[in-house]
Amino acid sequence: MRLLPKNSEYSWAMYSVLYFGFFYIDPIVSHASAKVWFFTVLATVVFLFLYFSIFWVSCRQGLVHLAAMVLMGMAFAKYNGGATTLFIFAAACGPFVVADEIAGIKLLLAVEAAAGLTYWVLHLNAWFLLFGCGLTFVVGASNIHFAQRNRSNKKLIRAQEEIEHLATVAERERIARDLHDVLGHTLSVIILKSELAGKLMDRDPQRAGNEIREVEQISRQALSEVRDAIRGYRSKGLSAEFAQAKSTLETAGVAVQCDVVKIPLPALQEGVLSMAVREAVTNVVRHAQARTCRLRLEQQNGSCRLEIEDDGRGGFAGEGNGLRGMRERVQMLGGTLSCESQAGTKLTITLPLKEVTPANEGTAN
Repeated sequence: MRLLPKNSEYSWAMYSVLYFGFFYIDPIVSHASAKVWFFTVLATVVFLFLYFSIFWVSCRQGLVHLAAMVLMGMAFAKYNGGATTLFIFAAACGPFVVADEIAGIKLLLAVEAAAGLTYWVLHLNAWFLLFGCGLTFVVGASNIHFAQRNRSNKKLIRAQEEIEHLATVAERERIARDLHDVLGHTLSVIILKSELAGKLMDRDPQRAGNEIREVEQISRQALSEVRDAIRGYRSKGLSAEFAQAKSTLETAGVAVQCDVVKIPLPALQEGVLSMAVREAVTNVVRHAQARTCRLRLEQQNGSCRLEIEDDGRGGFAGEGNGLRGMRERVQMLGGTLSCESQAGTKLTITLPLKEVTPANEGTAN
């Protein structure tokens, strides 16, 4: 059976109990009778039960145990000078029973008052006053400091655990957004080309074969992109993303107007814009039923502005996971995202050109 909880902060308690040996000095020196020894051993058993059980019970029950220790000290004080150890142990354990430093001080003052009252009522010698009040105060005050430090360490550990938990949740959300952006776009292209190949199978077998070969290439590219996303190297560059977007839209039968100015972008901004282009083009192919789409990238007053506009049906019913993830990325870099969806859909993203550390993710991938 364990005497103490499995917690390193209470390891001192096992060694401190040896100081209770002072309770045996008087009976040994005075060659006490069998009756005195009986009560001394009985008091020792009761003390050990009260002492070790303090670390297992609730705060309220712990206070009862401390009160019992003090009462034992008062009862034995007249017959055994070592009874001062009971006051000392009560003052030493008290700060670890209560919830805060103020309560620890109040408890120490209560133990001091009990020891002082015992000294005054029983007319004990100065040694009792020295140890029962003086040493009790020194030990109790020291342990108030150590107990408060332990509570602060516990709060710090809990805060660190909470931070780690939040970081884990944020990382999961980031991975979910990235995989949605990567696979959502690529699988849409695969579906589109597969449908096109099925329609061309009888009319134009050669072109159908070309489309199937492109499906194979895109599938391999998707596998590579997933691996890159896991490693954190998701984008091959904004220029390559625009080229891929144009190819995808043209394959879907959408006429493309691409007005892109080459802008030297920090890696973070380029990665976010690449993902935005990919997600927006995926939405155009999947949902817009558009005939034309315009891609535009320009520099304005220390910021870059990306516009993706189509003439599709518009009127989207809400913000899906893709658009939500895109908005979160943009806002983490201090940018803005707006989406107008009345006559067609117009997505506008503005990002500052300076290097920015993301507010939630901490470092660039």
